[in-house]
Amino acid sequence: MQLLDAFVNVLAPAPMFFIFLGVLLGIVVGAIPGLGGAMLIALLLPVTFYMDSVLALMLLVSIYVGSVSGGLITAIMLKMPGTPSAVMTVLDGYPMAQQGRAGRALSLGIMASFVGGLVSWLFLALLSPPLADFALKFGPYELFTLVLMALVLIATIAEGTLVKGLLIALFGMAVAMVGPDASSGVLRLNFGFNAISGGFSLLPVLLGVFVISQIIEDVLKKEVPIQQQGGKLTEFMPTAADAKKHGPNALRSSLIGTWIGVLPGVGSAIAAIVAYTTAKSFSKHPETFGTGEEAGIVAAESANNASVNGALIPLITLGIPGSVIDAILIGALVIHNLQPGPLLFTNSPEIAYGVIAAALVANFMMAALMFAGVRPIARIATISRAYLFPTIIVCCVIGVYSLSNSMSSVWVMMVFGVLGFIFRRGGFPVGPFVLGYILAPLAEKELRSGLMLYDGSLMPLITRPISLFFIVLTLVLAFWPLVQARMKARRAA
Repeated sequence: MQLLDAFVNVLAPAPMFFIFLGVLLGIVVGAIPGLGGAMLIALLLPVTFYMDSVLALMLLVSIYVGSVSGGLITAIMLKMPGTPSAVMTVLDGYPMAQQGRAGRALSLGIMASFVGGLVSWLFLALLSPPLADFALKFGPYELFTLVLMALVLIATIAEGTLVKGLLIALFGMAVAMVGPDASSGVLRLNFGFNAISGGFSLLPVLLGVFVISQIIEDVLKKEVPIQQQGGKLTEFMPTAADAKKHGPNALRSSLIGTWIGVLPGVGSAIAAIVAYTTAKSFSKHPETFGTGEEAGIVAAESANNASVNGALIPLITLGIPGSVIDAILIGALVIHNLQPGPLLFTNSPEIAYGVIAAALVANFMMAALMFAGVRPIARIATISRAYLFPTIIVCCVIGVYSLSNSMSSVWVMMVFGVLGFIFRRGGFPVGPFVLGYILAPLAEKELRSGLMLYDGSLMPLITRPISLFFIVLTLVLAFWPLVQARMKARRAA
């Protein structure tokens, strides 16, 4: 009943305006490499202090929804993911754009984003307390095995050989180890350079290896215009045949994204990794992934958008942030003198149910705005790179500089841009490098926590059922492609 009242309130002019504004701003910052939802939400926190609490939270949640979806635009059109969650979308989205199917790739990504948001919202609205309660059973070893599964599966998504994928992922993990030890505070791997004693922030590394390296490579080669699809808007829209073909994949990926979103600190990037690899493992033609496979876009975008509402579950029911943006949203609640957690439903139900209602309306708003912009968005690829590159570089420099108010972050971005270019020229995929960099600190943190909790014993990894399940699932997903290849060879013989 309170949820219905929340929907009535949301459909009023003022809430609808702020949801529209939030989604639009989120899509824009999500599509621009160097910016992102977390940065915009953080910048708007002081502004929301003077707003009504319900409207403020609706605006911020809408930015969250739009920013995750907006990342697919530049991932598909320019091979430059606007957000870390769109890293997996690059693998098949950009090849589709090169093949003249940019509109098709965008429309599939948008629809998958919508489905992921819708499925995860059902869990957010109906099963928040029991799901969040079950997530509390996840100890450090359970989280470690989940991250381990993602790390092992990096090799299966590499664009090059298995060995190169593993090597570049390990290098990414090594880069993540630079800086103070999370447990003891001892400096490590800084080689006497004070400038990197604090480690490397994610944003400069991400923009360097993905964006700057791509710009260097494109500058050195002749510009080849990408062919675009013509036709009416209806030609871009997914059909009933698409729903039948991609529906099971979208549903499975949405469930994966929702569940991973519930887990504190894991995030949408891991959700996309796991969903993409799962789709590839169970595909009849896994070799097509990375060459413009539609199922890859559907899996990645369903999962990363599902993780948004999944991450909201522990936030509003337990006060535990499921991602960086959720941590900022907790700050917004505190600013408005609200206590996130179970008491939020009791003391401020209009906030709790208002957030839930706004998340659904924002999802519909996102789909409408993105579909309305499919054709103009697809024209991005027809713009001369001479105009695009300076704009992108300026956005990257501004975004990185604002991170620490220091030029050192900008230089770090440039250095990793050169490294990323070297990786590309050497045939090393840059995706596993970034994913290894993102996942390594989380894996280390949870492993150390587990060792301290269980007096240095690793036995709970196999004696605790959830961690054992993740280990078994890791082995199954890792070896399934080999089994498929052997079965195919036998049938061919």
